Amino acid sequence: MKSVYVVADNILSPLGRTTEENFANVSSGQSGISLHDDPKMSAGPFYAAMMGVGQLESSWNDETLEQYTKFEQLLILSVQNALDRTDININNGRTAFIVSTTKGNIELLEQQENPANAPLQEMELTNTAKKVAQYFNYTAEPIVVSNACISGLLAILTARRLILSGQYDHAVVTGADVVTRFVLSGFQSFQAVSNEPCRPFDAERKGVTLGEGAATVIMTADETYLTPASIRVGAGAVSNDANHISGPSRTGAELSLAMQQAMKGSGLTPADIGFVSAHGTATLYNDEMESKALHLAGLLDVPVNSLKGYYGHTLGAAGLIEAVISMHALQQQIVIPTIGFRELGVPHPVKVSNQISSRPMQYFMKTVSGFGGCNAAMIFSK
Repeated sequence: MKSVYVVADNILSPLGRTTEENFANVSSGQSGISLHDDPKMSAGPFYAAMMGVGQLESSWNDETLEQYTKFEQLLILSVQNALDRTDININNGRTAFIVSTTKGNIELLEQQENPANAPLQEMELTNTAKKVAQYFNYTAEPIVVSNACISGLLAILTARRLILSGQYDHAVVTGADVVTRFVLSGFQSFQAVSNEPCRPFDAERKGVTLGEGAATVIMTADETYLTPASIRVGAGAVSNDANHISGPSRTGAELSLAMQQAMKGSGLTPADIGFVSAHGTATLYNDEMESKALHLAGLLDVPVNSLKGYYGHTLGAAGLIEAVISMHALQQQIVIPTIGFRELGVPHPVKVSNQISSRPMQYFMKTVSGFGGCNAAMIFSK
């Protein structure tokens, strides 16, 4: 069977405008999370990883971006940077254009004094995807993947399957979400937002920290586009635990099933996995569930990290941003530490990485979970 590769990528976040800037800052232990005090966003101060004032505008090369929302600008700038790194022509009729997000242009709802006047068409995800694709003169129908917080990784999995099926030769996979009052208040209503930067898997963790950003990967099965930095996209799997609309599985069995299927589809065993880039939201129940899943999948001896302490939880972009950072970590043969982790606070002895380390490895696994009980896992390799 032919293989699918990532041949170009980009991350646009509070930690930088390029993957290189992001990876350098993450590798040096820098976090994009800071304290914000904006009455328009929240009644009290809150921690989040948000784009700095003027940071997004400084990335513009085209003043026409003023007509796009913040969410759309993140997507466009990330896609443009990734496309600049490859010669693939996305308008050849053989390239899929996939957009992943959870909330899209939900900020437009907040900008109306009367919600009844909200521009509903501009808030529709399909409309947004078309608008972004058309910026690049892409005339085919783009694909939207919106399945809670697994959206970013699920978009990569969808692209891989479409390419392997022969429907496409290449794919542009991009995802973004922004921190808005709507999103923040939703998590606050669950009492799930931490009053300090999040601490995944730690005994003293207090909840999630939100973040915003975008990421893009360009995928292909055409080996003429490969470079020494290209990453092979292995098998992936999706499961649903059907436990609760916001609470994860009590057993971790369903995420474990996705992990095991991803390894089986790639012809691997737990001993082959260099590290697991976990979802690691730092909520009490998510991290417990993940530890149970890692135990059931036989991965307790494998280094595990969460990147939420660097980026916060970027929702529909999380799977993409964290996969791209992990791809570059694999190339560098390093395991990124989990910021904020001090003492293990989950039921099983997960091998949480708390300092940067080097080790020879060929594969890593990325996992994600989300509201509604959805889970996904994928394998990536050099």
